[in-house]
Amino acid sequence: MGPPNAGKSTLLNALVGQKVAIVTAKPQTTRNRILGIATDARAQIIFMDTPGVHSLRGQTRGHLGKLMLQAAWQGLNAADAVALVLDGDLYLRKPEFLERDLAPLLPALRGDQAVPVIIALNKIDLFHDKSRMLPLLENLQACFPQAEIFPVSALRRDGVDSLLTLIGTRLPEAAAQFPEDQLTTAPMRFMTAEIIREKLFERLRQEVPYAVAVAVEEWQEDPERGQVVIHAVIYVARPSHKAMVIGRAGEGIKAVGTAARKEIQDLLQAKVHLELWVKVREDWIDDARFLTELGLGAEAV
Repeated sequence: MGPPNAGKSTLLNALVGQKVAIVTAKPQTTRNRILGIATDARAQIIFMDTPGVHSLRGQTRGHLGKLMLQAAWQGLNAADAVALVLDGDLYLRKPEFLERDLAPLLPALRGDQAVPVIIALNKIDLFHDKSRMLPLLENLQACFPQAEIFPVSALRRDGVDSLLTLIGTRLPEAAAQFPEDQLTTAPMRFMTAEIIREKLFERLRQEVPYAVAVAVEEWQEDPERGQVVIHAVIYVARPSHKAMVIGRAGEGIKAVGTAARKEIQDLLQAKVHLELWVKVREDWIDDARFLTELGLGAEAV
C-alpha cells in the first residue's frame, strides 16, 4: 500500500522478478488489485499491488476513483502484513507532504487490530545527500513505532532481495497456494489491456490518460499462422480525447499499437496481430455499470 506514485507497482515487479503490473510516471496508474507471486525455497509470498491511497478530497476522479480507493482498503483487509511504500525522495524535498500522505493511512495501520507493517522507503537512488535521511527515518519511526523501515530502490533493485526475505519472516506458515512457476493470477486478456493502457499513459499528457480505458473485445489464436489476433477498444470520455489518442493522420494510435504489440508478443511468446479502435463513451468514469463491466476497481483475476 501507499500514496499514489510511490513506486508500488515497480516494487511488485522487482519482488516477483518479472513485470506483472504496468508502470508509468503518472500517479494512479494502477486501477485494480493485482496479485504477484514470489516463490523460492524458503517461502511463497502473494503480493497484492493496490491503487494509491489518498484522501478523498480533491483527488478522486468520479466513481472510478472511489472504486480504486475501495479496492485498496479491501486489499488491506485481506492481508497478513503490509509493505507501506513511500516516496523517500519526495519527502526529503518536500517534508510537508509526508503528513498529507500518511493522514488516510495512519488510523488503519497503527490501530490495535493492525497487521504487521514494513515501511519500504523507496527511491533512495535519487537521494543526493543521504545524511538528510535520518530526520525522515526518525519521523517515520515516531509515526509507526512497531514498524521496520527498509530503504530500497525498486527501480534499481537495491535492497529488494533483503526486503523479500524480511517480508517472508513476517508471514504465517501455510501450504503454497500456487504452482512455483506462476507469477500472477491476472489473465492474459487483462495483461494485454493493461499493456495498451500503459502505452497510452506514456504518450498522453495532462488529464487525458485518466479518462482512458481499454477492453479486449476479441481474442483468436491461429495455430496455422502461429499468431494471436487481438482486437481492443480504447474508450475515452470526450470527443476531443479521441482526436488526441488517434493523433494527426493516425500517428498516435499507430505508435501506441506498435509499442504495445512488441510487449504483448514478448508476454505471449507468439506473433501478435493487434487492432485498436477508439470509441467515445461520455463520462464513463462515473458510469457504475460500465465500470463493473470493465472490472475496474476489482481484483485482476
